[in-house]
Amino acid sequence: MAIPALTLPLLLAQPIADVAPPPAVASPESPPPDEPAEDFPPPEEDAADAGEQPIMDPPGVDPAPDDVDPTIIQGRRRPGYDPRLPGRITQDNPGAVRAPPPEAFPTDQVPIPDRWRLIETLGVVKERWFDPYHQNTYKGDRPIDRARVPWLPIQGDDWFFVASAISDTVLEPRTFPIPVGVQTTERPGSLDVFGKDASFVFSQSFIAGVALIKGNTAFKPPEIEYRLTLAFNYSYVNVPERRVLHVEPSRASHRADHFLGVQEAFVDYHIRNVSDRYDFDSIRVGVQPFQADFRGFLFNDSQLGVRLFGNRDNNRFQYNLAAFWRLEKDTNSGLNSVVQRPRDDFLFIVNVYRQDFLIPALTSQITIAYNRNREGDEIEVDDNGFPVRPALLGTLRGRDYDVVYLGYNADGRIGRLNLTASAYAALGQDRNSFFTDEKADIRAFFGAAELSYDRAWTRFRLSALYATGDHDPYDDKETGFDAVFENPVFAGADTSYWIRQTIPFAGGGRVIGINGRNGILNSLRSSKEQGQSNFNNPGTMLLGAGADFDLTPEFRLSVNSNHLWFENTVTLETLRNEGSIPRDIGWDLSASAIWRPKATQNIVARLSAAALLPGSGFRDLFDNANDNRNYYSVLANVIVTY
Repeated sequence: MAIPALTLPLLLAQPIADVAPPPAVASPESPPPDEPAEDFPPPEEDAADAGEQPIMDPPGVDPAPDDVDPTIIQGRRRPGYDPRLPGRITQDNPGAVRAPPPEAFPTDQVPIPDRWRLIETLGVVKERWFDPYHQNTYKGDRPIDRARVPWLPIQGDDWFFVASAISDTVLEPRTFPIPVGVQTTERPGSLDVFGKDASFVFSQSFIAGVALIKGNTAFKPPEIEYRLTLAFNYSYVNVPERRVLHVEPSRASHRADHFLGVQEAFVDYHIRNVSDRYDFDSIRVGVQPFQADFRGFLFNDSQLGVRLFGNRDNNRFQYNLAAFWRLEKDTNSGLNSVVQRPRDDFLFIVNVYRQDFLIPALTSQITIAYNRNREGDEIEVDDNGFPVRPALLGTLRGRDYDVVYLGYNADGRIGRLNLTASAYAALGQDRNSFFTDEKADIRAFFGAAELSYDRAWTRFRLSALYATGDHDPYDDKETGFDAVFENPVFAGADTSYWIRQTIPFAGGGRVIGINGRNGILNSLRSSKEQGQSNFNNPGTMLLGAGADFDLTPEFRLSVNSNHLWFENTVTLETLRNEGSIPRDIGWDLSASAIWRPKATQNIVARLSAAALLPGSGFRDLFDNANDNRNYYSVLANVIVTY
C-alpha cells in the first residue's frame, strides 16, 4: 500500500512500538510462529482439566475473531485486539495477615537518622553509656548528636567522641640481690655487701583518655583527631635494706608514692588522600606513642614530638618521619612529667615498611635513627635523691654523644613459620668516655630473631639475641650496644625474670643497674627512664625456647626458658677490680597464665612466676644474706578496660 508523502515523515518520527503493522491473515499453509506468545493463557480445556475456572473475556470486550493471529510480538501491540485476561485468583488462608496496601511500600528509600543508629532504630539494641560490649556513642561507635551538645564547637554529622578508662593493678613479691647501705643498715650488725633479698611491690594505675575525631574512620583515615590521655599511679614498695628506696639512710625501707602523668596529648591532622583507596599523608604533633620496630628493641615510648606518616600502594608501603624531644619522667612510676623542662636529648627517626618484600607474607622495615644528647654539663638527681646524670661510673663526668642507628626489621611468615627479626648497627661518637675522659667512636651491633610454629591451639617459639659488649674500656672505641629506650616484647617479655627485674650493680657503681626494668640489655645505666645510653657495657646474649597453649578461648598458658650470658666481661672486671668474671648469667625460667573471662580484652587477669638459676658469672658478682641460691618473682596483674 502506498503511503502519502506527508504521512511518511510522521511515521518515521514515531517510536517503533507505536507503529502498528498491518493485520496478518493466517493461512492454512503458514507454519506456526517459532516463539510461543508470552503470558498467553492455556487453552480452556487444559484449565478445565486442572480444575481451574475457565478464562473469560472481560465485560465489554468482544471475543477475538477466529481468523485473527493471537500471537503477540514482543515490543509491539495490535490495534483493536486485547487478549483474554486470566481468571480471578482467590486465596483461602484463614488467619492470615492481610498484606499492606501498595502505598505502604515507598518507591524511594526508608529514611533513618544515620547508618550507626540503624540497629537502635530497628529496636535490636538500646544504647547504655556504661556498656562497652555493644554500640556506644562514648566509645566512638556512633557520631555525636549535636542537638544534645550545642555548646561543642563542631560542624557536620561525622564527629565521634571516644572515651577510654583502664585500671591496671600489680602485686609483685620478688627477690633479687640488694646491697647493704653504706652508712647504716636495717638490722644492726648487718655489715656485708649484700643484705636480704626479698621485697614487695604494689602498683595501681588508672589511665583515662578522651578523643574527638572527625571522619568516617571505618574505611578511611580521620580528617582530624584531638586526643588526651592522663595516667595516675600509686605505688607501695617494701625492701629489707636502707638506702635502696631513698638516698637518706635515716628514711625507712618502705615507700608510698603517687604521680599524675600526661601520656598522650596530640593533634592528628589528615593532610590529603593520594589514591581512591585512601592512601594518605598525615601529621601528628604533641605527646604521642611511637615504636621504632616490631618488638620495641630500639625505642618504644610516649614522647613529645612531631610525626609525619602515611602509606602508599593500597597500604603495602608505609613510612614515618618523626622528631622527638624527650620528656623527663617520674622516677618511681615512669610516667611523663610535663612540669619539668624536657631533656636536652633529641631523637630523629625515619623508617619505611614494605609488605611482601624479599618474600611474600613478609613485611620488611628499614630504620634510620639519630640520637643527639647534650646533657654533659647537667646534673640530674631523681625524685629519691640519687644522681642519674651523669651516671656514677668511672670518672663520674658528664657525657655528650651522637649516635646513628641503622636497622633492618622483618615480621611475617615463611611458609608455616612465623618470623620476627631485628638487626641494628650503632655508629657515632661519645664526646667523653667515662673510662678515659676522651672521645671515643661508637661501633656496636645488635641482632635478635624469634621463630614460631603454630599447630592447632599451640605455638612453639625459639628466640635468640646478640648484643655486642665492649672489649677494651680504655681504647678509643665503645662497642657495647645500648638502645634509646627499649621495652621489648620478646622471649617472654615481662614474664621473664631478667626482663622484669633490675639487678643493682653493687660494688662496681653507685645507683647503677646491670639491666633495666622491662629491658633486656645489660647496659649499666643509672636509669632507663632518666639516664643516658651507655656503650661501655658487657653486652648480652640469649637463647630461649617457649610455648603458648590456648587451652580455651578465655585461657592461655605460656612457658619460657632462656639462657643468658654477658658477651664480654672486661667492663665488669674493670669496674669491680676483679681479675676475671665468667660470662654465664644463668637460666631464666618462667610460666604465666592469662584468663579473659569475656574472651575479650576488657578484662584480663594474669598470674606469672619466674626464677633465675644463677650461673657462675652471676654468682661471682652477687650474693645475699640469706644464702639463697636462686631468685624468684611473682607477678599478679589485673587489667580492666572500658
